[in-house]
Amino acid sequence: MTSVPHPHPPKAGPGSGTGPGSDAAEPGADVVEPGSSAVEPGSSAVEPGPAPAGPPAPAEQPPAPAERRGRGRPTRTQAAATPATRDLILAAAREEFSARGYDKTSVRGIAKAAGVDSALVHRYFGTKEQIFEAAITVAFAPVLTEPSAITDGPLDGVGERLARFVFGVWENPVTRTPLLAVVRSAVNNETAAAIMRRLVAAQLMRRIADRLDLPDPELRAELAAAQLVGAAVLRYVIKVEPLASADVEQIIARVAPVVQGHLTQP
Repeated sequence: MTSVPHPHPPKAGPGSGTGPGSDAAEPGADVVEPGSSAVEPGSSAVEPGPAPAGPPAPAEQPPAPAERRGRGRPTRTQAAATPATRDLILAAAREEFSARGYDKTSVRGIAKAAGVDSALVHRYFGTKEQIFEAAITVAFAPVLTEPSAITDGPLDGVGERLARFVFGVWENPVTRTPLLAVVRSAVNNETAAAIMRRLVAAQLMRRIADRLDLPDPELRAELAAAQLVGAAVLRYVIKVEPLASADVEQIIARVAPVVQGHLTQP
């Protein structure tokens, strides 16, 4: 009898050598070693590359942001400020003290007006008191060299010379600003008052008192100063009319004889 081929091939099973789980490859297929990458049919087998020596290197991190400037710490630009910056701070201080008085002026306000960091103001001048004295003294430096000319002349004309000097300082816008700062601040602040006493007493009135050969020379000099300072405050600070708008020569003509009387009359 002739054998007839089975219409369906037998199913693969365990141990049959074919199908899933079988180690046998399809006829004509390339053998792929376990663990190797698969290759396209017809291509040559690729040897597996060497295993990495260790874990991959971490990605390069961006540089850390620069340390933020601490509050009050001057920037590099400010730390390298020129001497012109010092003059700028002094000018701003004079304006602030003149406009606000000593008590209401702050180092931070001066720094803001000067366009610098407050730490730079402290670096140059120290405390607010030191800034105040520096601003006033620098402003008065040109005129503080004149008292010798006022006090060394004949005593019979010292009243007029002193009046012209004082009102000349007030009439000059450069020296008027620091004077306003001193006067406004000295009214209610002992620090400012002490600076005014040093400027007025030590630099001017004491020299005059030393030349007076009369009783109570210090009192005489201070009464003369009171006459001058009082008239100046009424004219330039409080601006009482008609004194505020009167011609300065007219004021000197009337004030000078009174000052002279305080200094030289018996």
